Amino acid sequence: MFREFREFINRGNVIDLAVAVVIGAAFGKIVTSFVEGIIMPPIGLILGRVDFASLFFDLSGQNPASLADAKARGLPVIAYGAFLNDVIGFLIIAFVVFLIVRAVNRLKSKQVVGPVTAKDCPHCLTTIPLKATRCSACCVELPVG
Repeated sequence: MFREFREFINRGNVIDLAVAVVIGAAFGKIVTSFVEGIIMPPIGLILGRVDFASLFFDLSGQNPASLADAKARGLPVIAYGAFLNDVIGFLIIAFVVFLIVRAVNRLKSKQVVGPVTAKDCPHCLTTIPLKATRCSACCVELPVG
């Protein structure tokens, strides 16, 4: 069992996945900091000095002064401001992932293809050398050129 586990771990995909998870977690923290510290304050200022992280809807009817007050008193609230921050963070991460995948796909599509050395027979679709004048599979004479 230990040998199988070692073989599983030694596969390149598992190690690549582990690295991706660690980098993704670190990137998530950076994006959260970016959203909460840089993106949301100007938006809140434009919308009338609103701190999105502290927006909530009171379900108890006791009208707490702040989200922190409601949490300290154990009151039921819907903290939609934190949800908005998380949605914006998700959209930023999704956009960055899209840009990375798009760049990788462009790099893959620009790979240099070697010179063409074969063609398909128009009758039997067997692959034959470019200079062949007769198909080796169906014996049909091929046009020159």
